[in-house]
Amino acid sequence: MTTTPPTPTEPVFDPAVLGTPERPTFGLDTFGDTGTEPDGTPRPQAEAIREVVAEGVLADQVGVDYLGLGEHHREDYAISAPDVVLSAIAGQTERIRLGTGVTVLSSDDPIRVFQRFSTLAAISRGRAEVQLGRGSFTESFPLFGLDLSDYEVLFHEKLDLFAHLQQEQPLTWRGSVRPPLEEQQVFPRTEAGLPAWIAVGGTPQSVIRAAAYGFPLVLAVIGGSPAAFVQFADLYRRALAEYGRPELPIGMHSPGHVAATDELAREQMFPHQAEAFGRIGRERGWGPYSQTTFDQGASPEGSIFVGSPETVAQKIAWAVRSLGLSRFQMKYAVGSLPHEQRLESIRLYGTEVVPRVRELLAQG
Repeated sequence: MTTTPPTPTEPVFDPAVLGTPERPTFGLDTFGDTGTEPDGTPRPQAEAIREVVAEGVLADQVGVDYLGLGEHHREDYAISAPDVVLSAIAGQTERIRLGTGVTVLSSDDPIRVFQRFSTLAAISRGRAEVQLGRGSFTESFPLFGLDLSDYEVLFHEKLDLFAHLQQEQPLTWRGSVRPPLEEQQVFPRTEAGLPAWIAVGGTPQSVIRAAAYGFPLVLAVIGGSPAAFVQFADLYRRALAEYGRPELPIGMHSPGHVAATDELAREQMFPHQAEAFGRIGRERGWGPYSQTTFDQGASPEGSIFVGSPETVAQKIAWAVRSLGLSRFQMKYAVGSLPHEQRLESIRLYGTEVVPRVRELLAQG
């Protein structure tokens, strides 16, 4: 079975386009949350998708570096085909990089993932990237006829295949999850390579695997403190060195919301955060989501980046310095948070938060 990482070589794309510790990039993420109407009925998913397109266009206009769309297959998140939505955004934008957060590789075909995003790269003139992961939900497994007992082998083999596809050379590959490939060439080719990250929740094995394959790393920090993830950033850098690979970007994804004042931002975000996490918690047997839980996350070293532009900027600058990040991504939408409030959060993030973070980082 051919599941050996490609021999360390020069990267097939320029990692600097994703950001560097000296000049990090700043992104936004959304899952296309549907939420509910005032009468409690679910909002139409089509409407949520159209709103995401408008939000992506605004993000480009206000100078945000990256937009990531998360793939899900359930009623509360509208985006099941991120590449299609990203293509719509690509046609209305000029500079923002476009990718996922995440593509559920375990339940997809790596060849089709590569083809869809190399096509997006052509449409967007090289602005496409993809973040590969297992996802935090499992609905895609029964939907596509897969067995959860194959969870580990599916992800490992498909990740291996994708890493070889990135070389964009005729490929011979054998594994257990699909028929073998014999000197197959995958099209379309890209003009400058297709950047791909591995997104992880913070397990040492996943971090080491990202280093072994030479993928940039995204840490999903959705609970606790970003400070607790410093150990994983350090482990990744040590593993890269041991595998003979160059330093690569480390990114971080966390929830947040920006408004004119700290009080307004928390007031706007909390009920939607509580409803969304409460709903997921009931599915998974967690306890209720409380105001105390939210306040802990919103504290200066918590995982929720919520507040005024200055508060959020100070916290992002602290996280970037602490982990040596090349990119920070804020999930700006949650539950039924209104479209108008999301637009204002995006506007403030691009025009006030990001410039202020860069200023703080330049001060050392």
